[in-house]
Parts: sequence; structure tokens; C-alpha cells
Amino acid sequence: MGCCHHYQTVAEGCDSAFTVDTSRVTFGRGCLAEVGERARALGMTRVALFSDERLARLPFFQTVLQSLKAAGLDVVLYTHVHVEPTDQSILEAARFAAEARPDGYVSLGGGSVIDTCKGANLYATHPADFLAYVNAPVGEGRAVPGPLKPHIACPTTSGTGSEVTGITIFDLLSLGAKTGIASPRLRPTEALIDPDCTATLPGEVTAASGMDVLSHALESYTARPYVRRPAPARPSLRPMSQGANPWSDLGCREALRLMGQYLERAVADAEDSEAREQLMWASTLAGIAFGNAGVHAPHGMAYAVAGAVRDFRPSGYPQDEPLVPHGMAVIVNAPAVFRYTAEVSPERHLEAAQWLGADVRGATPGDAGEVLAGRVLQLMRAVGMPNGLSGVGYTEADVDTLTEGAFPQQRLLQNAPREMSKPVLSGLFRQALRYW
Repeated sequence: MGCCHHYQTVAEGCDSAFTVDTSRVTFGRGCLAEVGERARALGMTRVALFSDERLARLPFFQTVLQSLKAAGLDVVLYTHVHVEPTDQSILEAARFAAEARPDGYVSLGGGSVIDTCKGANLYATHPADFLAYVNAPVGEGRAVPGPLKPHIACPTTSGTGSEVTGITIFDLLSLGAKTGIASPRLRPTEALIDPDCTATLPGEVTAASGMDVLSHALESYTARPYVRRPAPARPSLRPMSQGANPWSDLGCREALRLMGQYLERAVADAEDSEAREQLMWASTLAGIAFGNAGVHAPHGMAYAVAGAVRDFRPSGYPQDEPLVPHGMAVIVNAPAVFRYTAEVSPERHLEAAQWLGADVRGATPGDAGEVLAGRVLQLMRAVGMPNGLSGVGYTEADVDTLTEGAFPQQRLLQNAPREMSKPVLSGLFRQALRYW
């Protein structure tokens, strides 16, 4: 691992080291069958298995359940996870966990399931007012006071990376926007990543979750470098979102290469097992990368986009309530953001575009933002993403509301390479209303 020139100069008062953390990862077809033995090895005897009602009807849910039972473990089920969890749905899950008193957790699902399981584990283990652990300035940002119960995360989508990060995201209903909790203690103990789980995903879900992977890698790669982040008062206070670093760069580059090569194939054909497996691997790499570098403005803006949704109901998702899927909410902002951030590190924006498959021959530093945005837009159109914010129901009249929802996401916005003030955010939201 070489620390390139991007990190050679440490700014005054800033950090000179970075930390690498991740869950233990097992990757491969059929590895879900290992969950019982791995849970027992972690000392679990009574397991809370989290999933959602739709997944509970699919064969791989039975694979996990039977593996746990075959290992001699007592299993209690929680299959009422809310798609795109809220503070209330996480509190309901935490109440279940407190009453069930498991000594370990297994989550089987997408980011909603894994994040709900993280939240339930946290509040059942260390009860507190809900806002106590929520990121400041929305909540108190209180440190998690001690270890949580062991948690094995089994993702069924190639997107969120939640199985390897210490972050849980939810809609805070009183805010009308998403926010989250970030702590190394939330990171699952192990991740079992079985690409076979993605075979049943609709193309629309594969597209949206794939766009989340894409933006994880792009945002981590273009984030403020760790040598430009103020040094912590103590090493234990170094944040998980520490900025771009040589370790995160490795995962970002390979994830971008894989996304550029396989995303369109994976969306177009559910039977293209090679493409779906490669997207799952890209998701893992990007998850480990952003779990150690952090994302920035597209995600911060996405929390407002998803939280203020009115009547958008995307194909491929449950139709019982309005929803902007997380990856979709992120990517509609991304082209506008990268056009803006490219001024700070044009070489990295061009490198990212090249890894994604763009032709950068003859491109100058001044072209970097447009080249990267252009490649992202090309992929968005290829996989059926909406035409910016207007495509998910927003207009110019919503810009102020979106700005007010995004600005409190300071954990993310401060990781951006350029200033993200309210006027800047408003301008970016306006630019993101329509792209073509």
C-alpha cells in the first residue's frame, strides 16, 4: 500500500495517521449456510433473527433459520422491519429486543434490516433517550458507552455496505429528513455475503442499490483527505469518517472499475450471475472504504430528499407508501456535487471517471467535473434512474425545504472537499432538479 502524493503534506493542526476498521467478512456463494456455526462460535445461545416480511417468505430465510437451529441455538424472529426505517420503527424493534433478551443478533436483508438490527442492539443494550446517540447537531452525539451484543449481518442487496460499517440511518420523523448514528461499536461483528441472495432482486432495486455503491466509492475517493481534518484531542476520538486515505482508495478504485463494467449488465439481466456477483463484491469493497473514509454531500443531501418525499412510488418497491430509495436519493444529487467539488482535486475526479469507464484522453483539470458528472449521468440513464430531483417529485419551490433538511447533516457535509454552506446547498439542489 503506497501513500501517494495526495497525502504527503499534513496541514497544520491536522491528523497524520488514519485507522482501518472493518467487520470480519466471509464472501461467496452458499456462505449463508455457515451462519449457525459462526453464531455459536461467537457464544450466541439465543439469537434474534431480524428480517422483513417479504424476505421471510424467500428460500434463503429458511437457509439461515435452519442453520441457526441446526447449531442448537434458540431463535426469536423479528420480521416487522420497516423499509427505510424511522426513529419509531427502530424504537419498536428495540422494545422487542429488550423483551426477547437475546445474547446475539443475525440480520438478513438490505440496509433497512441491518440498520434496524444495529439500532435495536444499541438501545436494548444501552437504553437512553433516542436522540442521545444520534449525530450532532440533530442529536446529542453521545458516545456508545460499551460493547454491544455480537451481530452477524447477511446482506441481500448489493448496495448499502451496512454489513461492514458502524453507521445506522433512519428517517427522524420530527425533522422530516434522514439522519443517523455513527459508532465503531455499531459495526457488525461479522458479515456473511452470499451473492446468491441477489438473484431474486428486481432490476429496479439492483439499479438503485448499485447507485448507492457507485456514490459510496465516488464520495470516499473525493472526500477531504484525512491530512486536512483537524487532529483529534485523543486517538480514541478519531472519527470513522476520517476522510480519504490510502486504504479507502484501494477499495474505491476497484469498486468503481467493477461498477463501470458490470452495473448495466446486472440491472438488465437477473440471470447474469457473474454481473450480480461482481456488484456484490463492489458493494463490499465500497462499504469497507466509506466505513473508513466517510461519504459527503450527495449522501447528506439525499437524507433530505428521502425524508421529504410526498407521493413518489418507484417501480420494484412496496407501493403502500411514498418512497425514494436511498441509492436513488443519493445519485440524483451526485452530478451537481461533483461538478462543484472537482475544482479542489481535479486529478482525483478524472481518475474516478476513468475507473468508471470514461474516456479521459485529452481532458484537462478544468474538464474534470464535467467528465465525471457526464459518466455518472450516462450510467443513470442506462439503468433508468430519474432525471434529477424533478424525477422524484421536487420542484424549485422545494429547494429551501431540502436545504434545511440537508444542512444539519454536518457529519457528512464537513467531509466534503469544498464548503457546503446553505447557499451552496441551495445552488446544488437547483442544479440537480433536471439534467437532461
